[in-house]
Amino acid sequence: MAELTAVDELEEAPHAEVFEEHRPRTVRLRLDAGEEVPRHQHPGYDIVLYGIEGTIELRLDDESHAVNPGDAVQFSGEREISPKAVDDATALVVFAPTEE
Repeated sequence: MAELTAVDELEEAPHAEVFEEHRPRTVRLRLDAGEEVPRHQHPGYDIVLYGIEGTIELRLDDESHAVNPGDAVQFSGEREISPKAVDDATALVVFAPTEE
C-alpha cells in the first residue's frame, strides 16, 4: 500500500516525520533564516537532502555546499553535517540504512 503525505501541511519544526513507516526514514527539515542545526552524524545511514525552498548552506566535515530548490545532495551519515538556512528554507532528508 502507498502512503501519501502533503509535505506543506506538516506542522512540526524544525524536523517533521513525513511517513509513519520509517523505511526509509524521511524528514521534512524547515529552518528559519540564520537557523543552524549543530554538527552531528548519522552513522549507519546514507543520506539524501533535497532542497524544496530557500537556500541551505550544508556543511559536511570541512566542505560547504549551497543547496537550492531542486538540488539534491547524497552523502554518508558518517560525515559531520551541519545545515544552516541562508534564508527561510525547507528540505526533505531521506535516511537509507547502509548495506553491510
